[in-house]
Amino acid sequence: MTLTLGPILLDAGIDLSDALVIRHAYVREHEDSGIRGIHADSTTAEILEYTRNQSTQRFPAVPPRFWVVFIKEGGDQARLWSVVENRGEISNDGLRRIFDVVESERMVDLRSRLVIGWRSPRACWMHASTAATYPVMGIADAEPVPFSGFDRLVLDHAKLQAVMREHRYASWRTALGSVVGIYLITDTSDGRQYVGKADGADSIRQRWGTYAANGHGGDVGLRGLQPASFRFSLLRVFDPSTPTPVIDAAESHFKVALDTRRHGLNRN
Repeated sequence: MTLTLGPILLDAGIDLSDALVIRHAYVREHEDSGIRGIHADSTTAEILEYTRNQSTQRFPAVPPRFWVVFIKEGGDQARLWSVVENRGEISNDGLRRIFDVVESERMVDLRSRLVIGWRSPRACWMHASTAATYPVMGIADAEPVPFSGFDRLVLDHAKLQAVMREHRYASWRTALGSVVGIYLITDTSDGRQYVGKADGADSIRQRWGTYAANGHGGDVGLRGLQPASFRFSLLRVFDPSTPTPVIDAAESHFKVALDTRRHGLNRN
């Protein structure tokens, strides 16, 4: 049985009735609109800018929320570039329409990895319900991401979820599973901070895994807040054999030093 694009889109939470699938091809400039094209060395910003510019001809009058963007490869294949979210049209001069589009985290783990067969060589876009039947030609192994080091580790919640889930971050999970210690969560929406610890049977990986899963990790001061605004970092790491009183003392020190009981999110 051939795997098709449809189940992958649905698994990513993309409603087939609320998405376009777009295929960009390398072209210097579009003759019908004068829109500057992209090339093999185009940056993410350039491809995003290219995507947000659309001709007034042949593009849907009211485009849906998600655009699943592929780049043409050899033959009839196309490789996933990214999924963008359309927030609406912001200008239209009669020839060119410009949309407010931003990159989405949906299907982020498949960027540059997912390759599909493109059955309609003349079509540069189609509704997702149509593209859903297109065959998946391959999913490349993810390139490993080198671990950044404990002292340079700063993750937003989306990145934390990726670290805990994706194969390319396997070395990160190994590193975080090898230590216990003190960590900091900053709510970037208002600057308040939370000092926490992982000790005993809980490694940093295990403790942070709960934040990746539910956002608050069971901490009273974090419940009801939006984890999308959280930023995670490490204050101090210890070998798992470190006595618990030593880790407790370090946690207390950082709560006092950062004043997270009076002006932060710690409740004890």
